[in-house]
Amino acid sequence: MIPISLLELVRVREGQNIRNALDSAREAAQQAEASGYTRVWVAEHHNIRGVASAATSIVISYLAAATETIRVGAGGIMLPNHPPLVIAEQFGTLATLYPDRIDLGLGRAPGTDQVAARALRLDPTRSNAFPNEVLELQALLAHEQEGQRLIAVPGAGTEVPLWILGSSTFGAQLAAQLGLPYGFASHFAPDALDTALMIYRQRFEPSATLEHPYALVGVNVIAAETDAEARRLFTTQQMSFADLFRGARGHSKPPIDDIDSYWNPFEAAQANRILGVSVVGSVETVRNGLAALIERTRADELMIVSDTYDPAARLKSIALIAEAVRGLVPAGERVPA
Repeated sequence: MIPISLLELVRVREGQNIRNALDSAREAAQQAEASGYTRVWVAEHHNIRGVASAATSIVISYLAAATETIRVGAGGIMLPNHPPLVIAEQFGTLATLYPDRIDLGLGRAPGTDQVAARALRLDPTRSNAFPNEVLELQALLAHEQEGQRLIAVPGAGTEVPLWILGSSTFGAQLAAQLGLPYGFASHFAPDALDTALMIYRQRFEPSATLEHPYALVGVNVIAAETDAEARRLFTTQQMSFADLFRGARGHSKPPIDDIDSYWNPFEAAQANRILGVSVVGSVETVRNGLAALIERTRADELMIVSDTYDPAARLKSIALIAEAVRGLVPAGERVPA
C-alpha cells in the first residue's frame, strides 16, 4: 500500500488539559504504529492555546518512548526560530536515544504570530538565510571532518534524515536543488500543491540522500463507519478555522450536527478553500478520495491529519484510514530511511 503517516498537532480539547492532549498524542502514535503507518510527525507551533506541541523535540521523545518501530520526527521544526547547532544537538540526542527512527522536517515559517516571534527574538529577515541554515544543519549532523571546530555533541555522525517542508514553491525549489525529500502542506495550504510538485520533480538533482524525487502530500482525512458520522466529526476542524478567521482561536470544540449554523458564508468559503485537500467519509469513500488524490499528485507518501474532538473517534479514524489505503499503489516504492 502507499506509505501513510500521521501529523500530530497535540490538540487541546475543550474540557481537557494539556496533559490530556499529550497523552492522546501518545495513544494516537501507538495506534498509528499498530495500523502500519510509516511515521508520526509533530508540528512546531507557539502561542496557540489549542496546540501543545511548542517543545517539539520533547514531544517527539515522549512519542518515541511509547512506541517501538514507527519513525518519529518533526513536521516540522521552523528553523528560523532556532540556531542550527541547537537543533542538531536536540535531534542528535533523539537519534542516539531512538536509533534509525528519527526524522527532521524543516520549514522556514515562524509557526506563530508576531507577538511570539518577538518573544522568540526572531530577526524578521532570517528566513532569507533558510537555505544556508539547512546546509549548516546538514553539516552538523554529518560525520565530523578533520579540522572541524564546531561539533554538535550529540549530533555529529547521526545523519538524521532531513526533509524540506513548505506551502509554496520556495521549498519545492530548495528541496529539488539539495536532492532532499519534500513535503507539501496541502492540508492547510492547497493552492500551490500541483505547481510545487511539478517544480520539485522537474528540477530535482540527485544527491547522496536521494536518487529520485520523493514527494509527501498532506491531506485531512476523517474516517468513520458512515459518511454522515465522518462529516459530523469533521465539523470540529471546520469550526477551528472559523474561529481562526474570527481571531478567537481556542481549544477544539465538540462536533455539531449543522456546520452552517456555526459559520457565515465568508467563513465557510475561506475554510472550504483552506480545507480543499480533505477526504471525509466511510472506508469506501476515503479509499476513493485518496485514490483520486494519489492519481492527481503522484504522491509517494501521504501525511494524514485526522483531527477530531473525541480521542477514541480519532483512534478509530486512524485505523480505518489504514484499512482504506490497503491496495492503493504509490507513484513509486522509494521510501527514505
